[in-house]
Amino acid sequence: MKRTGGKKASKPIKTLILGKPVIAVTGSAGKTTTKEMISGILSRRWSIYKSMYNKNFLGNTRAHARRIKDEHRAAVLEFGMLNSGHIKKHCQIIQPSIGVITNIGTAHIGNFGGKITGIAKAKSELIRHMKKTGTVFLSSDCPHSRQLTQPPYVGAFTGTFITVGIQNEADYQAQEIQVDDRGITFSCIIDDSNESFFIPTLGEHNIYNALFAIAVSHTLGFSVAEIQGGLRSFQPQRKRLTRYRFAGNVQVLDDTYSSNPHAAKAAIDVLCQVGTGTKVAVLASMLEMGTYEIQGHEDVGRYLSQKNVDYLYTIGNSARHIARGAIRSGFPASRVVHCATKARLHRMLARRIGPDTSFLVKGSHRLKMGETVVFLCKQTGKLRTLRK
Repeated sequence: MKRTGGKKASKPIKTLILGKPVIAVTGSAGKTTTKEMISGILSRRWSIYKSMYNKNFLGNTRAHARRIKDEHRAAVLEFGMLNSGHIKKHCQIIQPSIGVITNIGTAHIGNFGGKITGIAKAKSELIRHMKKTGTVFLSSDCPHSRQLTQPPYVGAFTGTFITVGIQNEADYQAQEIQVDDRGITFSCIIDDSNESFFIPTLGEHNIYNALFAIAVSHTLGFSVAEIQGGLRSFQPQRKRLTRYRFAGNVQVLDDTYSSNPHAAKAAIDVLCQVGTGTKVAVLASMLEMGTYEIQGHEDVGRYLSQKNVDYLYTIGNSARHIARGAIRSGFPASRVVHCATKARLHRMLARRIGPDTSFLVKGSHRLKMGETVVFLCKQTGKLRTLRK
């Protein structure tokens, strides 16, 4: 028998095309929250299948293809990527009929030569490889997302684009935004009627996630009351701005699941919105930044210098650029502490713990900044989770 060299030819992928709504959510930030909000609304009336937690790699999508059953009226899936071609492969396993691209940011930018245009092209694979007559939801406030309706991003897609936004005009636009200790209230025009919505979570960036959920579910025929109920019962994910409060008006914001410049800025905004007394930002290095490493970290430092933050603590080799960017933009050097080790960070933070202090802890998952959250909570007192 004649031998042939090289690798075995891979089996052709048989795409699962379902006669039911398949909603695929991708984007640089907000994927899991958006998926959970959509699922929370649809499950009020339908039996749905959803991807669990933030499991969004190709192996997870292959598993979904085996687990989606006839009784499921819809599937809500999260499509993640690390490199070009990943979103295309997700679509080749299960073809979506509805696509959500939350935003185009700097997550994993190191895998794209430090160029955000590379990320945009990779995310737009969802548009080119989903159902050609389907529906795509985009943010009108994200400049890179707005470009996705034009060649070469659309390919052969002939379906519908629907937009959400806050600042720019959109099909679903949030207005009358009010933030309090319980969450965020805002209004949105639905079928020519001004409707009010509430989400029990911190961070105005989550309004975009809620708008996507509103737009998708309304397009699928869900009533305003069903949408309102689904959003009101939303349960935020752990380590995504989880808030812990203690006696003496001390609080700790745990945003340690992941980090990139876009997400770090959003977390700083939340610290300034809900923090009282002394505000302390504890920021670790952001990973997978590649050639964008220095620029991205310095940009976060510059952003922080313009906000109402009192002290900045940084940890990790790359995070020193956050400190440098803040100082160069006018943040007092005497209020910046850079630490090479977590042990030193904890020693320095122990001196800062006191009444009327709010801490934000932010860092990429692999850096295990949750250890710093635990340290602050133990030092501050008995842990008490804020119940909404």
